[in-house]
Order: sequence, then C-alpha cells, then structure tokens
Amino acid sequence: MTPSVVLVTGVSRFLGGHLAARLAANPAIDRVLGVDTVPPPRDLLRRMGRAEFVRADIRNPLISKVISNAGVDTVVHASVSANPGSSGGRTAMKEMNVIGTMQLLAACQKAPSVRRMVLKSTTAVYGSSPRDPALFDESMTPKDLPSGGYAKDAAEIEGYLRGFARRRPDVSVTVLRFTNFIGPRIDTVFTRYFALPVVPTVLGYDARVQLLHEEDALAVLERSASQDIPGVFNVAADGVMLLSQAIRRAGRVPLPVPSPAVGPVSRVFRGARIVDFSPEQMRLLNFGRVVDNRRLRQQFGFAPRWTTVQAFDDFVRGRGLRPVIGPERVETVERGVRALVGMLR
Repeated sequence: MTPSVVLVTGVSRFLGGHLAARLAANPAIDRVLGVDTVPPPRDLLRRMGRAEFVRADIRNPLISKVISNAGVDTVVHASVSANPGSSGGRTAMKEMNVIGTMQLLAACQKAPSVRRMVLKSTTAVYGSSPRDPALFDESMTPKDLPSGGYAKDAAEIEGYLRGFARRRPDVSVTVLRFTNFIGPRIDTVFTRYFALPVVPTVLGYDARVQLLHEEDALAVLERSASQDIPGVFNVAADGVMLLSQAIRRAGRVPLPVPSPAVGPVSRVFRGARIVDFSPEQMRLLNFGRVVDNRRLRQQFGFAPRWTTVQAFDDFVRGRGLRPVIGPERVETVERGVRALVGMLR
C-alpha cells in the first residue's frame, strides 16, 4: 500500500536527500517531510521539490510533535552516520546515532498513525574477522562482537528496533543492511580512500571487497518506503573484488604498511581530514566481508543493476580518476609515508 505521509531523516546527506526527492516525485504520496539538524545543500534542496524540510533534532523529544501533527504513517530512518568527521566527532556521532534513534522510536511508538518503519542499517553489524564465513546471511551473528564505532551503534540500534517491533506489532518493520556505498556522486570513507593517489594497505592482507552502487541503494530505499516489505535484508551487489584489484582499477598505487604501523598512519590521515579511518574500517581492510543477497532478490524483489565491479568502475569514470603518473612523484610520497611510519614507531 502506498504511504500517505512519509518522514525521512538525514536529508542533508546524499541518500536521505535524494530519497526524499524521489518520494516527492511520486504523486501517489500526499506529503514528504525531510528532517535534519542542518538544511540540505542548495542544489539538493532544489531537487527535493515539494518535499518539506523540517529543521529538527531527532534527539529532542519534540520530534514526537512533528510526527503526530503531520500524521506520519511511514518513517525512513536514514540518518545513522558512519562518518565521525561529518558528525562532530565519535562521541557526537554515537549520541546522534543511538540516542537519536531511541527518541525517534519513542515518538513513533506514541504515534498511532505510524504504520511502517524502515531502517538504513549496515553489514558492519556482522563484524570482520579472520574466522568469518565465506558469506554472511541475515540469520548469522558476528564471530567477534563490534567493540565500538559505527558497527556497535548499528547493532544497538537494531536491538532497539526489535524492541519497538515487539511493543508495536501493528507496525511493519524493514531493516536494510547495506554494504559499503560507491558511485560518482556519493561521498564516503571508501570513495575518499580509493581516490588517494597512494593507497595504504595492510601488509600481508588482501581483503575481499563487496560494494553497492549509490543508485541501487536509493532504489532499495524508495521501494521499502513505498511498499510494505517487512524483514531484514542484506543489500549488496553481486560479485566481489580483492582490495588490490580495486586499487589497480582505480589507477592508484598501493602502499603496504606493516600491521603495527596501521594505527598511527590511520590517525595521521584522520587528523589531516583526508580519510577518517575507524578501527572497524581498518579490520574490514584486513579481512573483508561478503554477504548473501539472495533474500534481497527473492523476498524483497530487487536485483541490483550494477555488480561490485561495475559499480566501482562507474565510480572511477564518474570521478574522472586517472592513473597516477610520474614514478618520481610516487617515490617521493612513498618515502614520506615510510619516514612518517618510522617516526611513529
């Protein structure tokens, strides 16, 4: 059944804002509300069309008034963030992710109009370790529980959502566990990482990489908001690449870094605001993670348009990445990084 009034959180970012734009373009939906603490960029706000931007903080109980006054029947929670840099630091990110979700669910629980809840979650809830299975399906749990960061936030949020579903069995709940996004327009830790001219890797490891094109991600979110498809779904493209293959396809130069130096190097990159590597992202670059998307195809009814390789190649073309040229320049950068590693040991 097509929703009447949809509320989308996190509309100042790529996925939330473009989802609100797509839903607003559907004449069968009466009203679309986009919520965030800051306004979307001007061009994104223009794309959102008739969607109404509401400046509100989901950590504030006043979000309950927004939902009840508008008679919201469908909520798409797309504001869960994986990037501490854009969230004001890790403490602020956790507060927005976890406390914000708790307040949002409390508001939805009190609103009798709410009939559908969609959560943008992540495959990071499965963790990443050398003991992982070849494929994670939706029934599996991590071998090592996430100890912090985005992965732990997402695991806690999913737990709160299960509690909400028990208290409001009349609400249809959909959990979308997305793998890492890639594409010509979206800005993520992975897109920044693969755009580096010299890409640091962990010496002795070559992780399997599974991605999802930004357009496939939007299509899945739009379908989940527009149709009643409850359940938990891994959302990932078909196929995988090795990390070394991805670096070569992007025309970048790999720089293997010994494991003891990975932490200091990642802190340097984070401090320079180049790439914000978190510990769980570093584990992903060590061990990789691949999920089974059969339930997405068979029960959710969606087949990703791009494979992992095709999505990555579209990112490379769309960003205009060119092979790094000039061996002298590469040698200079490598010497600089190695010297830095030596000083940090």
